[in-house]
Parts: sequence; structure tokens; C-alpha cells
Amino acid sequence: MAMVNVLSRNGEVVGNLEMAEDFVNAQVNKNVLHQVVVAQLANMRSGTASTKKRSEVAGSGRKLYRQKGTGRARVGDKNSPTRVHGGVAFGPKPRSFRQSTPKKVRRLAVLSALADKFQSNNVTIIDDITIEKPKTKEMVGLLQNLGLDGKILIVLDADNKNVYYSARNIPQVNVCTWNLLNTYDILWHDKLLMTQAAAQKFEEKFQNRINNQGNLDTTT
Repeated sequence: MAMVNVLSRNGEVVGNLEMAEDFVNAQVNKNVLHQVVVAQLANMRSGTASTKKRSEVAGSGRKLYRQKGTGRARVGDKNSPTRVHGGVAFGPKPRSFRQSTPKKVRRLAVLSALADKFQSNNVTIIDDITIEKPKTKEMVGLLQNLGLDGKILIVLDADNKNVYYSARNIPQVNVCTWNLLNTYDILWHDKLLMTQAAAQKFEEKFQNRINNQGNLDTTT
């Protein structure tokens, strides 16, 4: 078992959290991380870019002037892509960029991303985050007490609007619940601030997956 310090709101160590060794010190699979991040970024694309072809541009299809005898280049109608206000040649059309990734690969990527954060000491476990009413100043003070700066992802064990409203005006600080953690968010943020309950719930879910499916292969 790996022992992780649990901090209070003041940044003092108030206890230790036992976590599975294969959860905290799992092998980081860079190939899987790359595959999943590329798929996530592709799935974020709306794919709504669209241009009009020459057949879709409003205008007559009449040939502008006769083929020969004018001393000018040969032209067709006004909708030609070579003319101003004409159609677009080989322009984009609405399409789906979606990539399908197996669940087991996505889980392995999340495990690798979390393990990388643990092994680089970029995960902070706090006993509890309780804010009576939304107040940005209180959240800023909390982060300062814990020595956290840069891009921070706060991971909660349950929805908490007061925490969300207190953090939403702080640049590069985001909030999510433990069940919404994904590979891209973990890697994009410099540090993770997790409540003790959130870390326990996530580890329990991970261990249940291993028990039901067998060991996840981290050497692929």
C-alpha cells in the first residue's frame, strides 16, 4: 500500500490515506495517453464548417462571353471558383470527426494520467472542502494555504455549487466531480486537488474494474 498525506485547509498534515500501490505507482503508458487525448480532441470538434460549391452559389450558369475571338482567356459561368464571389473548390463540408475508443483503453489512460500526477507529486489530498457561501476570496486563500498555483483541477466527491461558484472566476482553476475525471483534463492541469472522499471513491471504482475484468494491461 502507498501512503499519501492528507492536508487540512491550512495546509497542515492531518492524516494519511492508504491507496493501492498499483493505483498510485502504476506504469505510465504514453502510447495509450496519446491515443485517448487525440480521440478526445477530435470528439470536441463540431465539424460544422461548410462552403458552397459552384453549383450551390446563386447566379446564372450562362457562359459569360463566347469561347473565341475576344482575345481573352476562356471562361465559363460567373460561379467558377477562379472568379470573385464564385464557388469554393474542395472546400469543407459538415462531417463528423468522432473517434471511438474502447472503454478499457479509456480507463487505462485515466489510470496512467493519475499515476503520472501522483509520481510527480502533483496531487494534493485535502480532508474536506466546505464553503458556506460562494466567495472567491476564500477559495484563493485555500489554494494559497496549500501552496497551489497554475492550472488546478479541483476534484470533489459530490456536487458542490458553493465550491464551483467560488472557483469559477479564478483563471485556470476548474472544478469537477470524481466520476467526471477524464484523461485530457488530468493532463491539461498542472496539479490536482482531490478531497479524501473523492480519492477513495475513484480508487474503489478502479479496484472493482480490476476484480471484474482482470488486471489492466499497462504494457501495451
